[in-house]
Amino acid sequence: MGKIIAIANQKGGVGKTTTAINLGGCLGVLEYKTLIIDADPQANSTSGTGFDPKNMDNIYDCLVNKVNPTDVIVETSCPNLHLLPSHIDLVGAELEMINLPNREFLLKEALEKIRDDYDFILIDCSPSLGLITVNALSAADSVLVPVQCEYFALEGLSKLLNTIKIVQGRLNPDLEIEGMLLTMYDTRLRLANQVVDEVKTHFQDLVFDTIIHRNTTITEASSHGIPVVLHDASSKGTVNYLNLAREILQKNNLTKMGNSEKTIDIDNGF
Repeated sequence: MGKIIAIANQKGGVGKTTTAINLGGCLGVLEYKTLIIDADPQANSTSGTGFDPKNMDNIYDCLVNKVNPTDVIVETSCPNLHLLPSHIDLVGAELEMINLPNREFLLKEALEKIRDDYDFILIDCSPSLGLITVNALSAADSVLVPVQCEYFALEGLSKLLNTIKIVQGRLNPDLEIEGMLLTMYDTRLRLANQVVDEVKTHFQDLVFDTIIHRNTTITEASSHGIPVVLHDASSKGTVNYLNLAREILQKNNLTKMGNSEKTIDIDNGF
């Protein structure tokens, strides 16, 4: 049974989509079958994996029209990485879902049909804490929270954590926090180091050891519609996301490597 991880933060621009695509790509390269669910109407995970959202069946069909996800999922150019696309129509889906029975569990019901087909299912959530995101949190085993190493880094986190508590109390008591992921780290900036210290002070063991550095190859890879691991295997972005993938695998006791290989040295590649 695949582990479902919602990637969420109420603040936009923190690296949710970047993490979904590149963590998914690295898990795929490490031979773990992975599905990215694009649950954001902006459909950036869809375009970021090389697809045109305008011309595809999408998650809207699964939630509102009860289409089987297997009829909508597509294979990406990355080994072992599949995508359940999104579309701007998802904006209207929440209005249509309001009057449906079990409206908070529509995504969970859809994923029950395919969960056993994957090792990991990553849900790229919208910054909005609306019904679609509630569906993602209700379906997920855990939440991965990207936090950018910039000013106002903790903005929105309190609301997200409060939402997680509400979901735990009412909809999904087994929901856990997978970890806080520090992103967009620039070693040259004093502020970035201050944010790292502040987040680690607040959240302690919930913070991943891996930090995602600001890296142009990640942006370049997205423009080509591929994960950074396929674009430049020796880049800092690739090393960062491979380290994150391996850290998550170890945490979930799924790693195929020795415990001594928890992370890789940025100077030595992988």
